[in-house]
Amino acid sequence: MPRSLLPLLLAVLGMLLTQHLIVPALTPLSTDVGLSATQLGLVLTIGSAALALSSPLWGWALDSVGLRAVLIAGLALSVAGLAGFAAAVTFGLDETLTPDLSFAFVLVFRGVLVGAGLAVFPVAALAVAGTVAEGDRTRVIGLVWAAQGLATLIGPPIGGVLVVVSLLLPLYLAPAIALLVAIVVLLAVKPVERPQHTIPTRPWELLPAFGVGFLMYLAFALSQAIVALLVKAQLEVSTSLYAISGVMLLSALGLVVTQGVVVPLLRWPAARLMRTGAPIALAGYAVLAVGQSLWLAALAFLLVAVGLGFAVTGFAAAASLGVAPRHQGLVAGFVCATTGLAVLVGTTLSGLLYDLEPIAPVIAAGLAAALAWVLSLPRLAPRVPESVA
Repeated sequence: MPRSLLPLLLAVLGMLLTQHLIVPALTPLSTDVGLSATQLGLVLTIGSAALALSSPLWGWALDSVGLRAVLIAGLALSVAGLAGFAAAVTFGLDETLTPDLSFAFVLVFRGVLVGAGLAVFPVAALAVAGTVAEGDRTRVIGLVWAAQGLATLIGPPIGGVLVVVSLLLPLYLAPAIALLVAIVVLLAVKPVERPQHTIPTRPWELLPAFGVGFLMYLAFALSQAIVALLVKAQLEVSTSLYAISGVMLLSALGLVVTQGVVVPLLRWPAARLMRTGAPIALAGYAVLAVGQSLWLAALAFLLVAVGLGFAVTGFAAAASLGVAPRHQGLVAGFVCATTGLAVLVGTTLSGLLYDLEPIAPVIAAGLAAALAWVLSLPRLAPRVPESVA
C-alpha cells in the first residue's frame, strides 16, 4: 500500500467529517437566520452537484499537475468555504446581514466552495489506491469507501452532542478540523510514483461497471430519501425518530464494516463483488417492500448496505483496473461523479415516486438493483478480469 494512502484516508475521514458534523445544526440555524426550507434544500443540492461535477476536473488535474498541488487547492477551497459559511451564519444571526444576503453567502460558501473542495479527497484517495498491485486493488479501494462511510456514521452523532453546547460550535469546529487535516496532508503526503506498466485503455468497455455503480447508488438513494415516511407507512404506526435513526445507524454500520473489513478479508475480484452485491441488495429491497415490522425494515436496510458495499467497491476497482496508470485520477473522478449524480437523481425521483405510491420508490430501487445484477454478468463485462479484478 502506498505510504501516502494512510494520510489520505485520514484526510478523507477528517474532511468529510466536517460536512456531516454540521448536519444537526443546519435546520435550526437556517431557521434562525431566516432561510426557508426550500432555500436550505437548494444549498444542499448545489453542494452535492458541485461535488459531483467537479470530481472529473479534479481527477484530470491529478493526472496533469500531481497529487500535492490538487490537495492544496482542495484544502484551500474547503477551509475558505467552511470558514465563510460559519461567518455568514454568525453575521446573519446578529442581523449584520439580511436574510437574502445570508442566503447568497451560504449558497456560495457552503454550496459551491465546500462542495467543490471536498470532492478532492475521495478522488485523490481512489487515484492513489489505483496505483497498488492489481491483486490488492479491491482491498485498498474498500478502505477508501469505508473512510467515507465512517465519516457519515460518526459525524451527525458528534454534531448532535456539540449542538447541545452551542448551535454554532459545529460550524466553528469544522474549519479548525480542516486546518488540522491540511497540516497533516502537507507534512505526510508526498508525490506518488506511478507504476511504469501500461495497459490499453478502452473506456467504452467500462460502461457496464459504471452502470452497476450508478444503478446501485440510485437504488440506495431512492430508498434512503424517504426512509422515515416509508417505515411509518409500512408499519402504520407513529414510529419514533429514535427507532428510525437506529435503522439508519445499522445500515451505515453495515456499509462501513462490509467495505472496511469484509471486502479486504475476502479479497474477491471486482466482478465477483458486483455479481454478489447486486442480488444481496435486491433481496433487501424485497424484504423492505413486504416487511411489516421494524425488525424486518432493519434487516432490509442491512442487506442493502452489505450489497451496496460489495457492488460499489467492485465497480470502483473494475474502473481502476480498466485504465492505464496515467489515467487513474480521471477515472477516480468519474467514479465519484457517477455516485454523486446517482444520489442526486435518486433523491429527486424518490419524492416524486412516493407521491404517486408510497411503495413505488422501493419497487424502483429493486428494479435498479436487478438491472445492476444483469450488467455485472461476466459476458457483459469482458474488461474485468476474474483473476485480478
